[in-house]
Amino acid sequence: MTDELEIVRRIKSALTDEPRIHLRSHPVAIAVEPDGAVVLQGELPTIAAKKTALDLAAAVPGVAGIVDRLRVAPSQKMTDGEIRDHVRDALVEEPAIDRYEIRILHGAQFQTCREASADSSGRIDLSVEDGVVTLAGRVDSLSHQRLAGAIAWWVPGTRDVINGLEVTPEQQDSDEELEEAVKLVLEKDPLVNADQVLVNARNGIVTLEGVVANDMESDMVETDAWSVLGVERVNNRLKTAA
Repeated sequence: MTDELEIVRRIKSALTDEPRIHLRSHPVAIAVEPDGAVVLQGELPTIAAKKTALDLAAAVPGVAGIVDRLRVAPSQKMTDGEIRDHVRDALVEEPAIDRYEIRILHGAQFQTCREASADSSGRIDLSVEDGVVTLAGRVDSLSHQRLAGAIAWWVPGTRDVINGLEVTPEQQDSDEELEEAVKLVLEKDPLVNADQVLVNARNGIVTLEGVVANDMESDMVETDAWSVLGVERVNNRLKTAA
């Protein structure tokens, strides 16, 4: 019991010291399971806060694993149906993944929104529960897997994204793959100028450099990077022209 209390104390201390998390206004419940796994539950202000909290907790000695029940406070209140429809429309309209079948969960059954192209057996299954978007199925590249997840995060009512898309045939992940995925997501975001951003990825840590128009665009670029599956930390070194 003493060890469990010490783990909780150290995690709480680490979260309190992190300015992104705002623990006083966004409390996080911390529990230690018998097998040493730590359960984090609560609602944090941003994706950056959520991923940072998970990273800090995992780094505490004695933590055998993390059970992630953290959610992100939505920037706009939306029903599950509204979130589902927005994600569905964005997936259907995205040219990079236009050859995959798209299905959405209605009740207990999946309904097809778009058939796969003749040269593809890929499929994206979409469901939403309590603001949490779940993606399942299969795609043929890591970049497409990560792009689909970022698209789900772009919907303002989304509280979390569970990206269960399988990549077939299996691909070897790498720093270069993660780098290219972040670049692709930035290119797809109409609110940022991706040409002005340099992206470097090393061991899950993404560094952003370059010059953007203002602080708002800098924040949007950073948020896009955080939304990419596999990104564990973002170093925002962007400068603003204004």
